[in-house]
Amino acid sequence: MEVLSTLLPGVLRLRPRTFTDDRGWFAETFNEATFQKAGLPSHFVQDNQSRSHQHVLRGLHFQLHNAQGKLVRAVAGRIFDVAVDIRRSSAHFGQWVGIELTSKTPEMLWIPPGFAHGFLVLSQSADVLYKTTDFYSPASERTVRWDDPAIGIEWPLTAKPIVAAKDAAGTLLHQTDVPD
Repeated sequence: MEVLSTLLPGVLRLRPRTFTDDRGWFAETFNEATFQKAGLPSHFVQDNQSRSHQHVLRGLHFQLHNAQGKLVRAVAGRIFDVAVDIRRSSAHFGQWVGIELTSKTPEMLWIPPGFAHGFLVLSQSADVLYKTTDFYSPASERTVRWDDPAIGIEWPLTAKPIVAAKDAAGTLLHQTDVPD
C-alpha cells in the first residue's frame, strides 16, 4: 500500500496495490499488519455506509468527545472528500484538504481524530464507506458550517448543494466547541 502525505500532517491518502486483468481489478483495502507497519490505526470499532444523491453535501462533522479517526472510501460513484483541522493548538487550525475519491480505484483518505469531515457527491449518486476508531456518540457530535468563510473550502459545486437541516444549522469554526 502506498501511503501519501497531504497538505495537513496526519491526513493521508492511501493507495492499495491494485491487480488488474480482463475481469476488472482486485485490491486489499485493509490489512492489520500493513496498517501497523505504516503507523496507521489497525483497530476499528464501527463501519458506516451512506448513499447520497448528486449535489448532496454532508458535513462538516466531528465528535468533541470520543473523537473518531475515519478511513473513508467511495465504493460507488465519486465524491470530493474534505478534512479540516479543528484542533485549536494546531499550527494548521482551520486549514483544509480535499481530494476526489472514486469507486474506479480503491484509494482511501485517512482522517485522524481532531479533524472535521465532510463530502460532496459529484456523481449521480455515491456510496461512501468509512471505518471509525471510536463509536458514534450523538451527544458528542458537532457540526461546523460547510461554507464557513474563515475556512474557505473550495467545494467543486455545479449546483446549490443539498444539505441536511443540522448541517445548515452548523456553527462557524470560531464559535464551535472544538478539541484543544
